[in-house]
Amino acid sequence: MMRRRVDRLGRIALQAAYTCQADGPACPLVFASRYGDMGRSVDLLEQLAKSTPLSPTSFSLSVHNAIGGLYSIARGDLTAQSAVAAGAETVEAAFVEACGLLGEGAPEVVVIVYDEPRPVPFQHFPEQVSLAHAWACSVRPAGDGPRFRLSCHAADGAGPAPLPEGIAEELSVLRFLALDDARLERVLGSRLWRWERDV
Repeated sequence: MMRRRVDRLGRIALQAAYTCQADGPACPLVFASRYGDMGRSVDLLEQLAKSTPLSPTSFSLSVHNAIGGLYSIARGDLTAQSAVAAGAETVEAAFVEACGLLGEGAPEVVVIVYDEPRPVPFQHFPEQVSLAHAWACSVRPAGDGPRFRLSCHAADGAGPAPLPEGIAEELSVLRFLALDDARLERVLGSRLWRWERDV
């Protein structure tokens, strides 16, 4: 029943969360998306413009924390969740949130990043997501595993390294986390976000 209620973006985000957490213990989750389910919101606005009655279910699923709420209901998990949206810096904001939760004593935080291209009325806006994607990772305090640092600096105007055509910019962070690169720098607006791996 839940699968029928959730659209493509919700399904890929939930799949990423389930795959990452699997049967692991409950822990805080950070759901991060630049735009959330904007397609559903546009549909609701079009219905409103035509004076068509709005579906309460569709409205409840259009809010930014709806995916996290569905995940909580499906797993029967009452652990804290956050929904983060920070434009091009959404991935970095999600990890800052996760580090804050670790600093407050959480033994683990699962970060779920998901987005899709904006619907037709908004496709001409800048910062377009190029493809639908979702990924998740578990963040824990530094131990015997790989250690990472994330820092923010004033940008000097240099742009980030180009990605292969068709790859969503957010996936550069996933690529950095999965490979052995020592550093990733992302210039986003007036800020330079630097991801570093201790070697």
